[in-house]
Amino acid sequence: MTPELHRNRAPWLAALLLSACSHSQDPAPQAAPITGLQTLTVAAPSGGLGRPWDGVVEAVQQADLSAQTSGRVVAVERDVDDPVSQGELLVRLSAVEQQSGVNSARAALRAAEAALVEAAATHRRFVELSERQFVSQSQLDQVSAAHDAAAAARDAARARLADAGQQADYTTIRAPFDGIVAARHVEPGESVAPGQPLLSVFAPTALRIEVSLPQSDAQAVRQQPEARIAFGDGREVAAADVIVFPSADPATHSIKVRVQLPELSPWPLPGSTAKVRFPAVADAGYPLLPRSALVRRGEVDAVYVLQAQQLSLRQLRLGAERGEQV
Repeated sequence: MTPELHRNRAPWLAALLLSACSHSQDPAPQAAPITGLQTLTVAAPSGGLGRPWDGVVEAVQQADLSAQTSGRVVAVERDVDDPVSQGELLVRLSAVEQQSGVNSARAALRAAEAALVEAAATHRRFVELSERQFVSQSQLDQVSAAHDAAAAARDAARARLADAGQQADYTTIRAPFDGIVAARHVEPGESVAPGQPLLSVFAPTALRIEVSLPQSDAQAVRQQPEARIAFGDGREVAAADVIVFPSADPATHSIKVRVQLPELSPWPLPGSTAKVRFPAVADAGYPLLPRSALVRRGEVDAVYVLQAQQLSLRQLRLGAERGEQV
C-alpha cells in the first residue's frame, strides 16, 4: 500500500476508533421491528409432483430431404415455417439430363420390343418347319435361344427405362407427410449433388421427449408409467404415453424413458427444453414461490427474505414454472 493511501485512510480509521470508544459503555440498540410488509411463508409442496428432469422436445416424424440426383435448383416452392401436405411439391430440379435418359431408354425399349417380335415370328416358323421335319433340332434350338435372348433384352430395356424414369422423378422433391418446413438449405440457381440437404420437415402433431433416469427410478416409472411436462411458457400437461426402454446405456448405465406429448395448440417447438416429472419418483422438495415475489437484478433472480426481523436479498436458481408459481 502506498503512503498516499495510508494518509487518505488515517482520518477515517481514527474516526471509527473514537466512535467505538465513545460508545463502548452503551448497550447495543435493539433493531426496530419491520412492519407494513406483505410476507408469505413458503415450503416444499407435498402431493407427489415428482422430481423434475430436463428434456428436449423432438418430433417423432422428422425428415431431412436431400437430393437423390444431380441438377440445378429451378424452384423452391416452400420456405421455413410454411405448412405442407403429403405429396406436395417442395423443390424442383432441372431435368435435362434425366429426361434425355428417359427418351434414350424408351427408344431402346422400342427397339428391343421390335427385335422380340421378329424373334417370336421366326421361332413360330421354325416350330412349324420342325413339325414337318424340314429343319433339324439344333436349328430349332438356336432359334429358340435367339427368341429367349430377345425377350431378356426387352426386359432389360424395360428396367433401364424404369431406372431412367426414377432418376427423372428425383428432380421433383415432395413432402413425405403433413408437416411444417423447419429449415431451408438451398436457393434457386444452386447446383446440387446426390446427398446434399434441401429442406427439413417435421410433423408438429407428434412430439416427444426422452430423458435418462437411474435404473432404480426407471423401474419405479415402469410400475407407474405417468408423467407431467412443464414448458417454458408456463403450460403443464399430462403425458399421452410413457415408454421405458428395456435396456440401459452401457456407458452411463442409465435408462431412457420416452414421454409422448399430447396434441397441443400452440405446439412446443422441437429443440425447446421442458421439465418432466414422474409421480413415481420422489420429489426433491423444492419450494414454490409466486412470480410476483421475484426480483430481477440484471441477470440474477432473487427474493427478499425476512428472518429474525432482518430483511435480506437472496439469490435463487429457478426451476419449472407452474402457472403463476415458480
